[in-house]
Amino acid sequence: MPDAFDELVFAGPPLDRAAELRTRHDVLRRLLAEPGTRVLEVGRHSVAAERDGERVTLRLRSPQPEDEGRETLLLGRHDGRVVLAARGDGEGLTPLREVADLLGPAEASFAATAVALDNWHGSHPRCSRCGEPTVIAQGGWVRVCPADESPHHPRTDPAVIMAVTDDADRLLLARGTGWPVGRMSVLAGFVEPGETLAAAVTREVLEEVGIDVVDVRYQGDQPWPFPASLMLGFTARATSTELTLDGTEIADARWFTREELAEALERGELRRPMSVSISARLIERWYGGPLTRPSDLGAVPGAVTPT
Repeated sequence: MPDAFDELVFAGPPLDRAAELRTRHDVLRRLLAEPGTRVLEVGRHSVAAERDGERVTLRLRSPQPEDEGRETLLLGRHDGRVVLAARGDGEGLTPLREVADLLGPAEASFAATAVALDNWHGSHPRCSRCGEPTVIAQGGWVRVCPADESPHHPRTDPAVIMAVTDDADRLLLARGTGWPVGRMSVLAGFVEPGETLAAAVTREVLEEVGIDVVDVRYQGDQPWPFPASLMLGFTARATSTELTLDGTEIADARWFTREELAEALERGELRRPMSVSISARLIERWYGGPLTRPSDLGAVPGAVTPT
C-alpha cells in the first residue's frame, strides 16, 4: 500500500514563487502588460477551474485591461509563465475544497497559495499599529502602511493534528460542538506562544479529552488555506483511556477498533474523511488502507476545521 502521506493535497512539489520579481518597481503593472503572463481568478476560498471528466485544471487567462484596476498578487511561475491572482468576490468560481484533490499537485499548491493570500488581504486591509488603510507591495506579499511605513506580512497559524491511539491500538475520534451526529475526526488545535509542537499535542489532548499522551511523533504537514493554517500531523499514544470531555469544544469522543470503525462506516453512523484533508491521511494510516464509505467525517474539533 502507498504511504498515506504520499501526494498529500497542497503539499506538492515546491513552487517557483519568482521571489526575485517581488521587489522590482511597479512589478504587478509591468507583469499585467506582458502577454505571456497568466491570471487566475480567486475569491471566497474559490478559484477559476474547469472540469473535463474526472480531471480538473485551473483556468488561467491572459491579462485584461480591467485587471489594472483590481488587486492582483504574484503567485510565481507555472509551466514557464508568470501567474498572477486577481482578487474578486468569488462569483462563478469553484470552491477549492471541492476540487483540490482532483487538481495536479503543482496546480493544487498554486490554488492554495492564491486562496491563502486572498484571505489574508481580505482580512488585513488596515495597519495593526495605527489603523490606517495599507497598500499592496512586493507583488502582494507585503502590505505597507503609508502613514507609519510599517510593513505587514502574510500570517500562517501553525496547528497540530494528532491521531491518538491506546495500548490496544484503538483510535480516538471526537465530535466538535456544533457538528452533526456522525461527523467525527482526530483532535487538533493551534500552537500557542512559547510552545513546541510536541507540547501543543500534549496540551490539546489533555484539555479536550482529559488524557495524557506520550511518544509524540511527527508524520507530515499540509498547508491549509481556510483561512491560514499549516497543519502539522502527529501520532501519539495515550497513557489512559478514560475520557473527560471539555464541554466547550468537544461534544462526544470514543475509542474505535478498526472493526468498529469499519462497521460504523458501513451502517452510516460515521462518514469517511474528506480525502483533501490531512485528517483523512492520519486515520487511513492507522486503519491500514483507504476508507471507502461516502464522505465526510473529517474536519478537526475545536477552532481548527480543515474540511
